Amino acid sequence: MRRVLLALPTDRACPDAVAALGAEAAYAARNFDVEVHVGVLDTSEAPQNAAAVRALPPARGVVVHHLGTAAQRAFLRQAVDGLPEAGRLLGLLLPEGVSYGACTNRAFLFAAALGCTSVHRRDSDSRYQYYGGSPVFPVHHELTSLGRRAADVAGDVTRSRLDPAARDRRVALVGGSFVGEMSVDLAELRSADPDVYQDVVGLWIPDDCPPAWRRRLVESSFRGAGGARFDGDHTTLTAVSPMRVDMCNISLSHEVYGRVPLPPARDTIGTDYFLTHLVHDSGLPGVLHNRHIVNHYTGERRTDAGFLAYQLRFVRFLLSTGYLNAVYARTLAAGDALLDGDGFVRAGAVAAYVHESVGLDRSRNAGKLDVIEGSYRKLGGRWTAVADAVAARRGGLLERAAGDMADFGFLIDGWRSLVRAVTPPGD
Repeated sequence: MRRVLLALPTDRACPDAVAALGAEAAYAARNFDVEVHVGVLDTSEAPQNAAAVRALPPARGVVVHHLGTAAQRAFLRQAVDGLPEAGRLLGLLLPEGVSYGACTNRAFLFAAALGCTSVHRRDSDSRYQYYGGSPVFPVHHELTSLGRRAADVAGDVTRSRLDPAARDRRVALVGGSFVGEMSVDLAELRSADPDVYQDVVGLWIPDDCPPAWRRRLVESSFRGAGGARFDGDHTTLTAVSPMRVDMCNISLSHEVYGRVPLPPARDTIGTDYFLTHLVHDSGLPGVLHNRHIVNHYTGERRTDAGFLAYQLRFVRFLLSTGYLNAVYARTLAAGDALLDGDGFVRAGAVAAYVHESVGLDRSRNAGKLDVIEGSYRKLGGRWTAVADAVAARRGGLLERAAGDMADFGFLIDGWRSLVRAVTPPGD
């Protein structure tokens, strides 16, 4: 029986999300021949989360793990012990502050330690849709297709748009998107000044993108599936576009995350989508479904402090794309040459692209900061505080964007050793 990890990384109190995750795990174990490990990787220390985990009803085929910060650190210390620059590795895996990539990397390593064949990630600020009075669980499509030969999956999906050359490869990614509020807190910006919104959001898009495509990309950015509501299953076997999936609603095969991790950049949104680009660009098959998750904002995001912190994460994302887009251009050009003879991602090639990106000219990112600062000052109000913070931290922001890529390259170099070294907590 295969093992899978249904993972919820969180740094906030989220008892409702924990309860919902337990229900999805029970559904998975009841309907598929799997042992489901529920992993709540919790750095919040919120007592509500621990209570919610304890309250999960026992379910056949479900094993529940709740790892607080101390337990995660002990698990990671064991893994890095004896590896080169162990302290640096530990800092990238469990950093101070928020890191969307690092929290998911910890889930990948925990899955490897448990012998799981896949990771199914959810988020603490999302919930499931309901249809016919029952929750719509994405894990249904994930377990139906993930890890199987694409040719064998073709009869179980609504339609196939997969290149016939990829039919003998295994499905590496199954995912959907979200409905509800924008995944990035920019609705206020869009409402305040659509032109400024176009200018600022457009900064993540590569410079060589044609103007018409750029406008469409800006309009679709961070919108997910918009207002679409579940009305029955629709699935597509394809090379899944990173624009069509969200990290709150995704599953990945160990054959992907066991070779390449996510960028561990701190206080930066969006960098945890790296593997979706890698799967797409290398021609690995995926399944796109419409069991979209409902996104909602926490109260903290509405406060002035939360607003400023999140906007600065968005700024760092815009700077990170200067480097990531250069890497994506290389992976897209490489295509299935990114795969070895067994169809696995060649981590060394990816690492080389990442290391090379560190030396990119920073003038383009400096220009992005000019646009951001000027645009936010034009808006006034609490956007001025963001502009002031950008101006005050300008040099550090530019330096850190390059440093984040150097850290990512270092982590890729050591990742396979980490994956081999992990053992379950308590062993």
